[in-house]
Amino acid sequence: MNFVVFNFHDVILLMTATLCCLFALLLIVTNPPKNTSNYFLAAFLVAHAFIPLHELILWGAEFKIQVRQNLPEIYFVGGFAYYLDAMLLYFYVKSLVFRDFHLRPVDAWHLIPFGFFAIFMLAAFYRFPFALRLEWINTEAFVYSPGYIGMDFFCKSLRVVYCAAGLLLIFKYKDILKNTHSNIEKVDILWLKILVVGFLVVTIMEAFLASSKVIGVIAGYDFQHPDPKGNVIEYIGLSGYYALFFLVCTLVFTSMRYFSNFESVKQKETKEPPKKSTQEKLLNPEYAEKIDSIMRAQKTYLNPELTLDMLAETLGIAAKDLSMIINRHFNLNFYEFVNGYRIEEAKKCLADPANKEKTITDIYLEVGFNSKSVFNTFFKKLVGKTPSEYRQSPESVASAQ
Repeated sequence: MNFVVFNFHDVILLMTATLCCLFALLLIVTNPPKNTSNYFLAAFLVAHAFIPLHELILWGAEFKIQVRQNLPEIYFVGGFAYYLDAMLLYFYVKSLVFRDFHLRPVDAWHLIPFGFFAIFMLAAFYRFPFALRLEWINTEAFVYSPGYIGMDFFCKSLRVVYCAAGLLLIFKYKDILKNTHSNIEKVDILWLKILVVGFLVVTIMEAFLASSKVIGVIAGYDFQHPDPKGNVIEYIGLSGYYALFFLVCTLVFTSMRYFSNFESVKQKETKEPPKKSTQEKLLNPEYAEKIDSIMRAQKTYLNPELTLDMLAETLGIAAKDLSMIINRHFNLNFYEFVNGYRIEEAKKCLADPANKEKTITDIYLEVGFNSKSVFNTFFKKLVGKTPSEYRQSPESVASAQ
């Protein structure tokens, strides 16, 4: 038997689907207990595996002919994955950022587009006799119908929205982290940014392709008989296949090295009126002075790993109450609050003649910083001079005396 089932483009699609499935299986088998994010990533990969298979069934050079002849029943099954993969990627990002994230009944609203597509397929395709459906498949009349192209544009645009929402959450992440952590420089989320940006780029390409088809329908373009000298839509589609393959190969596998150490935070508390005891503390400046005196006496800020929960335990106060007090009385987030004390301590160290042999690196590590650039930025902001300038200034000498 001498015939071609796959060309090189088809092999790329098949390899992408295989890699997604294998990596999803690896995640599930090796998943640590209670690690919800792994399951979301695995679900995203499984859903996403159906997309290259769907593209292969619709547009594969010879493979689509084999499917039409032998398994026409599976022709549009993979199309449902377009309504799930980006949503699951967003939930993956959310479960990484928020340690207490879990699906709630309200999240079922995210399945509405999936249900809408199911209703559309039942009404526009599956309700018709099998012989007619097979004719539509063989002539590609249905995939180029205005209804299917419109739904395709809707789902491709929705995927862009989900990826953009995930990226926005990533950009907000470090600001959220500043409310609970005193050092955020060790948190490396570049891999996550690249992952989401990569999929955002791919979804934008696919949305552009879908919008081109919509414009083509409006303009009366004959998709079933394109210009043989060059089909721009085909080139865009092929570019998306290769971009997706390299993304799955490089970025998703890279993420496995990092997400187990991801520093997640709690979701923002629901807006409830403060308890009476908390209201009293919020309105009482003396309580803020008490916190300040304890910070100076115990020097808990010297711990580079200090978090809001750790400080709250030391002070004997609920973490959310402490956060509210810091915001209200000091007009700072936790990150700025703690690092302010560290800068004061650094000033003392720089001014102390006994520390003249110590380098600035020694001092910033000693007071609780773990990044020279962050130390210099905070120091210049609060003192108005760089650490080196302050050490040599008369102000430093006067402070030592």
